Amino acid sequence: MLALSDTDAYASDRGGCMIIDSTLGATLLALAALTSLATVSVARAFPRSIPRVFGVSALLATTLYGTAAFGGGLAHASRATPPSAPRRVVSLNLCADQLVLALADRSQIAGLTRNAASVEMSGEAARAHGLPILGNSAEQLLAMKPDLVIGMPARRSAAMRMLNSQNYPMLDLTSADTLDAIYASIRAAAAALGHPSRGEAMIAQMKADLARLPKNGGGKVAAYYQRRGFMTGTGTLIDDLMTRMGLVNLAAKLGKPPLSQLSVEEMVAARPDYLIVESATAKVTDQGTEMLHHPALRDIPRISVPQAWTVCGGRAYVRAARTIARQIAANEAVGDRRDAIRAR
Repeated sequence: MLALSDTDAYASDRGGCMIIDSTLGATLLALAALTSLATVSVARAFPRSIPRVFGVSALLATTLYGTAAFGGGLAHASRATPPSAPRRVVSLNLCADQLVLALADRSQIAGLTRNAASVEMSGEAARAHGLPILGNSAEQLLAMKPDLVIGMPARRSAAMRMLNSQNYPMLDLTSADTLDAIYASIRAAAAALGHPSRGEAMIAQMKADLARLPKNGGGKVAAYYQRRGFMTGTGTLIDDLMTRMGLVNLAAKLGKPPLSQLSVEEMVAARPDYLIVESATAKVTDQGTEMLHHPALRDIPRISVPQAWTVCGGRAYVRAARTIARQIAANEAVGDRRDAIRAR
């Protein structure tokens, strides 16, 4: 079984980014100050938050910070929030959390849901640390006096049903089960948050990143197999990912609905080329995960993807696609070596 290690998952989660702490950042600023007067002006404005840097040296990133996008995310802290933008944004849904965290300034965020900071559930968990986490209390929401409420949709929230008379500005998002739907959600959220150009930059980065990935599935059949034998079918984000990477979804081949159950015996009989599993199931923790470790499934190559990257449609789609492509390539290399040994 081929699966990402904790280190690989960390690197993939950052998309190859470097994380610069405040001490290193201060050192870089000092070096930049010696380089040119232009860099001095940038250094004086450089915030103390931790920047995410992609594809450039740390020194160059320090100089450019606040004017460009790095690692699929924008350097939000150095940009002034537009006067017309909402200042007290509340998210009522895990998927809305991730869009808000990726697109809003931290100063705009008044509240997120309880799973926003969970690395197992959210692809933007690192950005949620230190931000207010809300319960389901209508009174808590009322006290926030939000000037924008975002959900999927916001009006179906139990808290909002109790506060219908408040007429809070709302953005109702739909579930993003395709890449085009993800782009639409990003544009809608970015516009509502007052940062439309930030949304367009994120989409452009995603498109560029995806264009560089090989569609190396080669028409092989894969099953997204979950705890207790649940299998994800067509019309889902996972199915969209499989198709984009050149894989055929076993559920579609078998004519299964978006969510079905397949026993171990049925899975073995179906003979998929790959099992795609959540990385959290790499160890047996209960009866649900024990099924995925049945000896009969041992010889089916595995692709391990963190649930946090596929539970919602967002920029984590690129991370999921990247790790699928990498693990397909790794499995193919193992197969080539095995064939070479047998041919001797």
